[in-house]
Amino acid sequence: MKVRFSFLTSLVLALIFSACSNEETPQNSPNSVSGKVVEPVDTSVRAELFEDPHSYSKENAKVTHLNWEASVDFDAKVISATAEWVLSPEHADTVVFDVKDLEIEKVLVDGESSAWSIEGNDELLGSALVIPAGGAQIIGIQYKTSPQAEALQWYPAELTQGKRQPFLFTQSQAILARTWIPCQDRPGVRFTYEATVKVPKETLALMSASNPTQKNEQGIYEFNMPQPIPSYLLALGVGDLAFIPIGDRAGVYAEPEMVRNAAYEFAQTDEMILDAEEMYGPYYWGRYDMLVLPPSFPFGGMENPRLTFLTPTVIVGDQSLVSLIAHELAHSWSGNLVTNATWNDFWINEGFTVYFEMRIMEKLYGVEFANMLEALSYDDLQKELAVMLEENVAATSLKQDLKGKNPDDGVTAIAYDKGFHFLRLCENTVGREKWDEFLKSYFDKYKFKTMVTEVFLQELAGVLTQGQWDSIGVEEWIYGTGLPVNCPFPVSNRFVVVDDAVRMMLSADPQADNVKSMVYLPQETTIRWTTQEWLRYIRGLEAGGASEGHYALADANYGFTGSPNPEIIAAWYSAILKTNFEGYDANMYTEKVESFLGSVGRRKFIVPMYQSMLDGDKKRQEWAKKIYMDSRASYHPLAQGTLDDLFSETME
Repeated sequence: MKVRFSFLTSLVLALIFSACSNEETPQNSPNSVSGKVVEPVDTSVRAELFEDPHSYSKENAKVTHLNWEASVDFDAKVISATAEWVLSPEHADTVVFDVKDLEIEKVLVDGESSAWSIEGNDELLGSALVIPAGGAQIIGIQYKTSPQAEALQWYPAELTQGKRQPFLFTQSQAILARTWIPCQDRPGVRFTYEATVKVPKETLALMSASNPTQKNEQGIYEFNMPQPIPSYLLALGVGDLAFIPIGDRAGVYAEPEMVRNAAYEFAQTDEMILDAEEMYGPYYWGRYDMLVLPPSFPFGGMENPRLTFLTPTVIVGDQSLVSLIAHELAHSWSGNLVTNATWNDFWINEGFTVYFEMRIMEKLYGVEFANMLEALSYDDLQKELAVMLEENVAATSLKQDLKGKNPDDGVTAIAYDKGFHFLRLCENTVGREKWDEFLKSYFDKYKFKTMVTEVFLQELAGVLTQGQWDSIGVEEWIYGTGLPVNCPFPVSNRFVVVDDAVRMMLSADPQADNVKSMVYLPQETTIRWTTQEWLRYIRGLEAGGASEGHYALADANYGFTGSPNPEIIAAWYSAILKTNFEGYDANMYTEKVESFLGSVGRRKFIVPMYQSMLDGDKKRQEWAKKIYMDSRASYHPLAQGTLDDLFSETME
């Protein structure tokens, strides 16, 4: 039975159905809405649907292939390069590229010098590089990057683990590729690429492409990416790196001092790939290798094809944080294979990826472990929603309108966790077997293409009955704000024990003589707890309004302050920094907070810690400001931007 939508949805879908970039109307999709034959989308509606507000480039003049030759200068913090772009066979007379703070030296059109112009100078979007192309097929752009390029993180040797060679890594998502390569910087444009990169001889260069596994004497490396990717998946890493293979299709790069620990931590990657393929079809990218970056990397991971970038904060020795690997691997289908057409549809990437991540973790570690991850996801969503519903209600919709805004503003629990819970509800409604068949077909049908929410809804119409569509409340989930009341509530049996322990602690009087016997679980219970259970415990204390005495008791027995696990450390300090923290060694406490914030740049960790300090009194706010000023230079520009806003809002 075909879904009978509301009149509004029927009208929208009738207009936009089959508006997938670079492809004709799908042949096997549901072809009726409310009993009416869906007409092919007209040109004006298609253009509006796929119009990208974050790029100057035009739909009528696209690139298809990049040849990139570059030289990396660590002393000047500059990349000197030539980007040679192959254009689509038919294109407009003028081709437009996105650039930001690039020094354009020369432009060649089919090998001949050409006129060019720079138009606009937007703080967020940069400028348009406009080139008359006529019937040309190749445009070459010779240029240099700025030492302040936002996508480039230059790490001095003394801040690396080995302290022998400097380190460089890029972060192109969402619209920062234009700061290191002139490109059509939007997810709706895909291209293949080849590259030749010269780096200092003592370093190894890697890209989101086929990669070498060891250094050569010339310091010149060649790369090939035969699958078409969008610009935000362009990536480069350079440093003193070693490689260890993990199975037949996976391996890890890291500094020599870390690479063995990383290989142990990620040992199950090959098994994850097999599990993922079993569920949702072939892995199309050849190899799945990983690069462990310095701790200033602002994210947990970045799903660059063939070379996932990873934070070192997941290397904790017990493989308890490998859900991050599952997440980045899942992007090989949701995001890299089927990509949001613009950042307004970011949930198409991340909601699907969180769902897929949970399914991989369930296969690998069982239902109970996956239930814990889902419960934490639900907690994260509720916590972020509490703030967003007061400050920016519109941002709680899955379908976003980010025109005039930084697409990084859409990187919230809404895209990730609300998107996941919507898909979980769909699975619960139709049954897992039918849902898996649908998703496997979806990934195959739209591979190497882009997707918008409305086209996905048309696909969803083929798997839901009218009654199921209504019971889910699809339109409310997609276009409504907040969290619908039918959101699945994750239940974890393992968290029942944790929550009981929290209640036991909170109900006790920290000053009582026999309090220790009342609040501590036996070691034979807690010794088996994972990172997820300890996070639940800490969050439970915070949510329950634990006093300084309760925190002191917990720390005395469980040693949170001295934990080597960054997830636990960040959660612990985010909680206790909101208190007066009486009864602790102030020097030890101060030193540990400053050390952590000065050595880790992952936004997930440092932003809540700074926020807790800024929510305190004037003295604590000034302390936070001092730490930030001392540490800011070591943070990635994305983290700097987030924290600059946080401090300006709090201390203005």
